[in-house]
Amino acid sequence: MSTLPLEVIELVGHTMAKLLPVTIVLALLFSVLTHFWACNPGKPWWRKRELVTDICYWFFVPVFARVFRIGLMVIGASVIFNVRDADELIAFYENGHGPLSELPLWMQAVLFLVASDFMLYWLHRMFHGGGFWKYHAIHHSSQDLEWISAARFHPVNLLLGTIMVDVILLVAGISPNIMLWVGPFTTFHSAFVHANLNWALGPFKYALATPVFHRWHHTSLEEGGNTNFAGTFPIWDVLFGTFQMPENRLPGDYGVTDQTIPSEIGGQLAYPFRQ
Repeated sequence: MSTLPLEVIELVGHTMAKLLPVTIVLALLFSVLTHFWACNPGKPWWRKRELVTDICYWFFVPVFARVFRIGLMVIGASVIFNVRDADELIAFYENGHGPLSELPLWMQAVLFLVASDFMLYWLHRMFHGGGFWKYHAIHHSSQDLEWISAARFHPVNLLLGTIMVDVILLVAGISPNIMLWVGPFTTFHSAFVHANLNWALGPFKYALATPVFHRWHHTSLEEGGNTNFAGTFPIWDVLFGTFQMPENRLPGDYGVTDQTIPSEIGGQLAYPFRQ
């Protein structure tokens, strides 16, 4: 009898167990920081509109991403490298493979961060146009932008974005061990750039994405919703002409003009398929 259902349940349980203490720490940290350095005045994050929706995404997305990342890596090894045996798969991915796996782990981590951010920059721009926008609009539908809004992503957006990029780089040979370094950073930084903070980091605003940088991306299209596509390194926006951070001015309104997007997670997951 297949043990796959039990393995999936165990994977889900392990992911949730790791996520809960991280969530508590982030909630306390950003509660304190936004008390002193809020970008936009108003209610605290725990009283935001659609909080239940964002909490559902916050716990659903990591489980979904991890299950599909592992599944697609297995498919990649099978189709591209003809590796099918379970023990061979584990050995194949345990420490990476090929020339990339021979680099020091810190160098693999840097390569992963830079390469993934470059690819995600262009994929992000793709999701702002044509038939892809209806999936990405879910992420932009949050009117009260807070740290917990970071996980509001439609599964199609995740599959064609973060998950696909991760799988490409890991199948290319980068060791999954670097996720022990990269994973905590990306989780914290994603929450950080969505937090209600007025931090722009001065001259370092070109080196690392900040809350002010990303809040301009979440404004209306007229204000800046088609700028600041980089997730981590704003240099991509500088190089390709999409950087915007006006001096002495902060964004004020967020969300999308489409009022038909439901407020609950079930309706949001179905929304793109009704368009």
